[in-house]
Amino acid sequence: MYRLGALLIGYLFGGVQSAILCGKLKGIDIRTQGSGNAGTTNTIRVLGKKAGFLVLLIDILKAIIAIYVAKLLFSPNHPDATILITFYSGIGAVLGHSFPLFFHFKGGKGIATTAGTLIGIDYRLFLIGAALFLITFAITRIVSISSLIMTASIPIMIIIFYSGKGNIGIEAMVLSLLVTGFTFYRHKANIKRLIEGNEARLTSKK
Repeated sequence: MYRLGALLIGYLFGGVQSAILCGKLKGIDIRTQGSGNAGTTNTIRVLGKKAGFLVLLIDILKAIIAIYVAKLLFSPNHPDATILITFYSGIGAVLGHSFPLFFHFKGGKGIATTAGTLIGIDYRLFLIGAALFLITFAITRIVSISSLIMTASIPIMIIIFYSGKGNIGIEAMVLSLLVTGFTFYRHKANIKRLIEGNEARLTSKK
């Protein structure tokens, strides 16, 4: 029961579409501009760095808040399953961000929300993932490949830090693989462009 509850809580918080709302304040539907993605990178390209930073912050925080609420409701009765509660609410937030109920199920790709989920699970996962993202981005200036490398590292980190937790650790590993698989699926067009060598590097307005 706590799995479904955590997933639903995450989905509702994840549906808060900061990029779409920021765009509406400027009279723009972000989903019709630039790449059409309702996320940080496209917001930077279309609305500038300040708006992009705000979107990034909100998209990280909504996962953290969803996780906090889910833990508050379910962890007291399931103390050994806290990591699973965190994972399910985080996955729910990513799904809500990607397929928002009140925005015609057309949202972003969920990378910032995934980062917020890592913070909620274990700050060490976030620090390692963020380092991999930043190093890759510094070398390539390509957000998509940086995002893919960050999320590809999640199952490895779960194995390293949680492999000794029995069935809970195994379920956490399966969930981490689902997160990685979902991210790669959402980036399938980017992966095609990367293979073809024509994926755009990040440039922005001031």
